[in-house]
Amino acid sequence: VQLVESGGGLVQPGGSVRLSCVASGFTFTRLAMSWYRQAPGKGRELVASITSSGATTNYADSVKGRSTISRDNAKNTVYLQMNSLKPKDTAVYYCNAVGRNYWGQGTQVAVSS
Repeated sequence: VQLVESGGGLVQPGGSVRLSCVASGFTFTRLAMSWYRQAPGKGRELVASITSSGATTNYADSVKGRSTISRDNAKNTVYLQMNSLKPKDTAVYYCNAVGRNYWGQGTQVAVSS
């Protein structure tokens, strides 16, 4: 099983980022997927989830209205588009297969001017 996140980087406040997570080694199309984040010195926080079909999504209040989770089952990839970024969005972002202990190495997003 492998989850490989990418797309992070240094972004100015108000900017956007699109994170990607490519999955392999399991039946991606059967599992809901989530994005989590972990800020320095804090616990891991659930950011967004999407069902296996992509029909239903859920978001943490902290990102609701400025984030979109999506997936492409043909590419075994889940995405997280984040807009209007704030310094408090600074964290390492991880994707996860819901209900499974499958984690990637994370991708760092730093929001700073």
